[in-house]
Amino acid sequence: MAVRVRHGAKSVTLDKATFVQRFQAGMQAPPFKAHGEDIRRLAQVAWTAYREGKRSPNTRRAGAAFADPAYELSVDWLAARDAIRRAEAQHRARAAPTRILLINASPRSDQTCPGEISKTLRLADVARNTLRRHRRVDVDFLDLSRLASEYGRVIYPCKACVSTAMPLCHWPCSCYPNHSLGQVNDWMAEIYPLWVAAHGVMIVTPVHWYQAPSVLKLMIDRLVCADGGNPDPTTTGGKDAARAKALELRGWPYPRHLAGRVFSVIVHGDAAGADSLRQNLTDWLLDMGLTSAGRKACLSAYIGFGTPYATSHRELDHDRALQLEVRNAALALLEAVRLRRDGKLGEPGRALREPRPK
Repeated sequence: MAVRVRHGAKSVTLDKATFVQRFQAGMQAPPFKAHGEDIRRLAQVAWTAYREGKRSPNTRRAGAAFADPAYELSVDWLAARDAIRRAEAQHRARAAPTRILLINASPRSDQTCPGEISKTLRLADVARNTLRRHRRVDVDFLDLSRLASEYGRVIYPCKACVSTAMPLCHWPCSCYPNHSLGQVNDWMAEIYPLWVAAHGVMIVTPVHWYQAPSVLKLMIDRLVCADGGNPDPTTTGGKDAARAKALELRGWPYPRHLAGRVFSVIVHGDAAGADSLRQNLTDWLLDMGLTSAGRKACLSAYIGFGTPYATSHRELDHDRALQLEVRNAALALLEAVRLRRDGKLGEPGRALREPRPK
């Protein structure tokens, strides 16, 4: 089948004046004013790098582990790949402690504009304290509120390479860092190994307008490469869309890189949307090949239904039933993980071939 790569989007290349304005926009604080000439020289250097358009300025030969050993791969991508390989070895080690990835998916924090911690963080702490009481259980706590409160902490958006062709979506993601566009320090390079090392994953999240909070959705979208992603960028010549299309049409296995891990989902709201978001997150995790820890591990609830936002923490103080349900969810997840690690928690049909793996 002949493949065609479609083009036609409007160019977003900046002129020099616009580029320099944007480059200097973050340098308005008084300490920068004494260094105006240095900043102007640095802006010129940055403009030259931008015009050259080198997404990955530091590369090395791929080596014998790849289909094209001579291809120049980004050293940033290779470092992310090595971290994932170490995490996978940790995940498979029978003697290693059980590892749980606990995710606070609220952007609220008392370290920035909201001025108050989130109820999500409090519920996540209930789960964390419950898990830590058990021997040989390590908890990795991923606090996504840092995206909104911590300097330089960022998850860049998914570019949907997968919709061009699945093999163009590399595992781990190779879209970032993009040095020519200043898209660096992508947090996902650290987050991917956390998911890989985990035996169990617990997501605790609020509802934002019937949907997942933007900080959670950013991570969800960037995990698309874990579900069918290509672990060898040399097979597509990096980001060669035509080669990726041809490779997919020859037959693609859709490797599920996180399959077999067990999950729990806790969703809370104040007026609407908790049940639908819980179902959406559950479906997403199941589609990636993860296994639910069961009914008690997947929970949707309302805190102070219809009451003022200003008193919502007080409502949570009094909701002892919800706090117990979160503890139970953590315990159910831990029990399911231990059964899975002991080979006692199977998944019917897991070995069957999927006729439509996409």
